Amino acid sequence: METRFQDPASWDLLWKNVNIATMVGENYGTVINGAIAIAQGKIAWLGPENKLPAYQKDSIEEFDGAGAWVTPGLIDCHTHLVFGGSRAREFAMRLQGVAYEEIARQGGGIISTVRATREADAESLFQSASKRLKALMAEGVTTVEIKSGYGLNRETEIKMLEVAGRLGEELPVEVRRTFLGAHALPPEFKDAADDYIAFLCQDLIPEVASRQLADSVDVFCESIAFDLEQTRKVFEAAKREGLSVKLHGEQLSNMKSAKLAAEFKALSVDHLEHLDEEGVKALADAGTVAVLLPGAFYFLRETQLPPLALLQKHQVPIALATDLNPGSSPLASLLLMLNMGCTLFRLTPEAALTGVTKHAAQALGLQDRLGSLEVGKDADLVLWDIEHPDELSYRYAPNPCLKVLKSGLSTKS
Repeated sequence: METRFQDPASWDLLWKNVNIATMVGENYGTVINGAIAIAQGKIAWLGPENKLPAYQKDSIEEFDGAGAWVTPGLIDCHTHLVFGGSRAREFAMRLQGVAYEEIARQGGGIISTVRATREADAESLFQSASKRLKALMAEGVTTVEIKSGYGLNRETEIKMLEVAGRLGEELPVEVRRTFLGAHALPPEFKDAADDYIAFLCQDLIPEVASRQLADSVDVFCESIAFDLEQTRKVFEAAKREGLSVKLHGEQLSNMKSAKLAAEFKALSVDHLEHLDEEGVKALADAGTVAVLLPGAFYFLRETQLPPLALLQKHQVPIALATDLNPGSSPLASLLLMLNMGCTLFRLTPEAALTGVTKHAAQALGLQDRLGSLEVGKDADLVLWDIEHPDELSYRYAPNPCLKVLKSGLSTKS
């Protein structure tokens, strides 16, 4: 941080009488009876309140946290938040034993969402997505990643990315956009997957990059989606355009796609239920984040657990996210993911919270300014009505979020 911010005369806001989970070091990076000073949207000072430097009380807005806990703003690093339609009927059919393949033959599955998203205008997509995003924000989410991938044609993919950008402009939340044109094969390219990949690489990815509509490019590499060579071509096109890459990988089978993603220094590889040790080592060597998605695991009633012990053994950063989408995780609650990460995947509460703060920031390439409470980072703060940070994973409701700051400005009070 610039040295001028270290002068208390530059401070705008001072939070006092708070307990702080900085997420730096062990035991949540706890500071008991602490204070946080903010200047121009950045953290200017942080530490025990009894060590505050002298400051002019009449020139700084003070806030008394009454002993509540403060964490970094939560980060949902994997969502499909913009989409049209609903898959509730399909959910009911699955519960009655109807196979996914039969649902797809009847016009369900991802193609039903593609059809609904193509038919929806931008305004209706914005309004429906706003409701979902506000639900996340009410629980302390200050940064969210939003993927395209329910258009699978030029017009709708761009429409989705533009709606995602508008959400970030009109709501007090930071939005990172990911182009997921390689999500599924559209009907227009039936039996012509290579032609569709060529369209993405030669036409759509360059346009998305030139118009600055996305920060990253993602691919669903799986037997029901795209193979390794097709994934490689998308990654190469993304890198040519200066875009980061991410991957939906090893969800249904071990395609060795994590190793490929690591070759391209992917920000993250997400799902990972079938990841093997070779893939884990590749992620570790590349500094790639493993994003676990307990909502999809729960909703689809999966039984193959991600290799948590291997990820921990090789010190791969582990993030958690909602995977908010209409088909496999219609769950707009990152706090619920904390609980599921612990109960389903056996993460500790501290590891779960790290997964939606520090490691989630790394999964989006934002670790230099988000994800932990440190001097010089953005003042994204959440005040919680809890006795200890473990409570954020222990219970789901009622919502303990009291107050939220995004870059030092209040978004919930």
